[in-house]
Amino acid sequence: MPDIQKNQIDAEALHTFVTVAQLRSFSAAADLLHKTTSAISYRIKALEDSLGTLLFQRTTRSVTLTPSGEVLLERASQMFEWLQTLPQELKQVRDGIEPHFTLVVNNLLYDADAIASLLAHLVGRFPHASFEIRRAVYMGVWDEMIHNGGQMAFGVPGFHTINDDFVTQPLGVINWVFVVAPRHPLASAPAPLGNNLLRRYPAVNIRDTSHRLAKRTAWKLPGQQEFLVPDLDAKVACHRQGLAVGFLPGPVARALVESDQLVERPVAVGRSPSPLALAWRRNGAGKITAHLRELLVSRDALVLPLFARLDRAS
Repeated sequence: MPDIQKNQIDAEALHTFVTVAQLRSFSAAADLLHKTTSAISYRIKALEDSLGTLLFQRTTRSVTLTPSGEVLLERASQMFEWLQTLPQELKQVRDGIEPHFTLVVNNLLYDADAIASLLAHLVGRFPHASFEIRRAVYMGVWDEMIHNGGQMAFGVPGFHTINDDFVTQPLGVINWVFVVAPRHPLASAPAPLGNNLLRRYPAVNIRDTSHRLAKRTAWKLPGQQEFLVPDLDAKVACHRQGLAVGFLPGPVARALVESDQLVERPVAVGRSPSPLALAWRRNGAGKITAHLRELLVSRDALVLPLFARLDRAS
């Protein structure tokens, strides 16, 4: 049987090693640790013997780490950092604060500046928690919540939960406006534009980011060519260049129409409003969930830019 005892690392020896490695000096480490240089050397030699590898290259003038020493220093530094933060992490779990929090934001509602401000606020309020913000499209928002550990989502499709693991609260609806480029043939076609005419021109949609749930198509007529792009900015660019036609959220469309970049056209069959909701996990919700929910439901000034494309549901 292998000698298990031989491969065990003494915590004090590891601390001595890190001190020597950081100072690159046995004597400086001895002064800092209030030990003799010979005691430091003995402890490092014992550690090397237990690991079966040299950790330092020693000369009369310098001490340098071997490749094994470099690896041990990286791992040991991570361990000591973890040990230093562990009490705070345990305290926040005891106090009902989620140690890791993932917020998923629907691409249609995403605002980089608002997200940065929100993240700064959360870090200031919950300094020992780690945060991740993810952006997702259509059913990809639910996919992130169900399969990828999202704690809360801003803008899940629909007002109702997808299963009993989550709670939802309506946020509002996206009202859609059909737009084309000013020089597009549909810009001057007789209104209202019927489907037989619309399907002659490509539609542009944002690709649903769902991997496990069934993807959905935003708007595409039977027989119509479709271009898929990764985000709303790319979709808007395709509209402006006359590459494709389709619907944009009302506030986005109106701003582009007012600046003469796009033209709004009435269609015979419009696109129904898209209801969006706030969703969070029923189990494991802590103080971060509660605080974020309060900010978002009350439309606090901090998060108000995230609601810019939403209309209140009737």
